[in-house]
Amino acid sequence: MGGDHAPSAIVDGALAAARHLDLQIFLVGVPTAIAATLERHTDWRRLPVHVVEAPDVVEMAETAAAARRKSRASIRVAADLVARREADAIFSAGHTGATVLATHLAFGMIPGVDRPALATAIPTREHPAVLLDAGAHVDCRPQHLLQFALMGGVFARIAFGVARPRVGLLSIGEEASKGNDLTREAHRLLKAAPLNFIGNIEGREIYSGVADVIVCDGFTGNVVLKTSEGLVEAVEALLGDELRGTFSSQVGYLLSRRAFRRFRRRVDYSEYGGAPLLGVAGLAIVGHGRSSAKAVRNALAMASRFATGSFIQRLQQEIAAASVSHQ
Repeated sequence: MGGDHAPSAIVDGALAAARHLDLQIFLVGVPTAIAATLERHTDWRRLPVHVVEAPDVVEMAETAAAARRKSRASIRVAADLVARREADAIFSAGHTGATVLATHLAFGMIPGVDRPALATAIPTREHPAVLLDAGAHVDCRPQHLLQFALMGGVFARIAFGVARPRVGLLSIGEEASKGNDLTREAHRLLKAAPLNFIGNIEGREIYSGVADVIVCDGFTGNVVLKTSEGLVEAVEALLGDELRGTFSSQVGYLLSRRAFRRFRRRVDYSEYGGAPLLGVAGLAIVGHGRSSAKAVRNALAMASRFATGSFIQRLQQEIAAASVSHQ
């Protein structure tokens, strides 16, 4: 029920996943609203898709605490399905704060982790990097950034095949003395941890590929994420204006369309589908509020890969091992 284009985009993407992937889908929400979208698909009754009633919805204008008050909200009902092991993962494109709270209530936290973090894939010239936290918590302490770095390292190894992820701390300068109290103390903790810590990195290095894991507080990470999305849209618009300007540029565009399509795929958030919420003791994927059917389908594919790859169990094991070695 969450997202700018819900429930139609959510249902359309879920049905695409049910058709092309070996998945069973539970659509959680107001049955009448879901049914109206399902009926546009003549084959939906032949698919492994089930509607689970949830009479309430956490609206975007509400605070995250609404997820605590509304025990029958769709996000709470969906999280409970995973907690009872009737489902392996939850996907939501709705209220991020409500998703964080609902999954925290239903799953609890992985031992050794105080706060969850959203891990977002960032394109670089080599392979994607991971940025966290991308907005689960705006206020963080130094030890939280250390935990984010440990979880981000596990994510980079499992999702992107990086054997020894390079961890960078996002700050306003490369020197350890630069930044605020949070980054200076986090730098000290990260340097002493069992990590491949490369030190501070500046904003201009985020997309350079110098770091495989980029750590920051949720406020900073969310600003970076939204700025990046706006920049991609602006670059595309500016390129379109220039390429439509003259006949020769139009010819050049026709010859370069394949390259532009590849560029779009590399920077399009819908290619990844969503961001795993790391730290909660269950598998949760958080989608963009503007998630299209394609993004939903890809997010469910990600959830399936992580579920079959025992991602949560591996995360728990590596956090425990890192905690022991850091004592």
